[in-house]
Amino acid sequence: MIGRIIETGDNIEEGIAWLTQNHPRFAHAINLTGQPPLRRRPDGFEALLSAIVSQQISVAAAKGIWNRLETAGAITQKAILAMEHQDLRSLGLSNQKATYANALARANIDFVALRRQRSEKVMRELTAVKGIGNWTAEIYLMFSLGRADVFAPGDLALQEATKVLFDLPERPKEKPLRLMAQDWSPWQAVAARVLWAYYHVIKEREGIN
Repeated sequence: MIGRIIETGDNIEEGIAWLTQNHPRFAHAINLTGQPPLRRRPDGFEALLSAIVSQQISVAAAKGIWNRLETAGAITQKAILAMEHQDLRSLGLSNQKATYANALARANIDFVALRRQRSEKVMRELTAVKGIGNWTAEIYLMFSLGRADVFAPGDLALQEATKVLFDLPERPKEKPLRLMAQDWSPWQAVAARVLWAYYHVIKEREGIN
């Protein structure tokens, strides 16, 4: 079974109702943020390539590089396979990310089949590709496949938001946060959306970098 799929704002509302009833701290976050956005995206090659481009750089920088790739028509598997490494570099990709883009194109992933696979199997298949780690695969599961019970504990914003919301003595690392997030099942992806929204609130309020 692939579990619940988040497709509409009503699904977000359902998840929030469960979270606030079972974990009242989320009610405090929601009072500050309002209902977080759906954030669903199309699945497929382009979505994963975009996630690779976005790794470890600002939203603005990622958008600029993506615009250059899009203008050059370099956002499809066929286009990437036809390009030289230096061509990708000239469009703004780092040496490493140009390698990752090529690895993704050569992986020949069956994206339609992924829709029917359990999240654990999707994770294994995606992370087998050079350049796709847990965070990228989890983001794909949450927003491109709509999986409701997936979290991204390696995300620094989620770590910081959890620290503040739950009054923890320090920012939780990936492994303990993964264990903590299991308590938010079957709505871990809604918890993540709330925590990201909460992070933006506390970032403005407390000047977090």
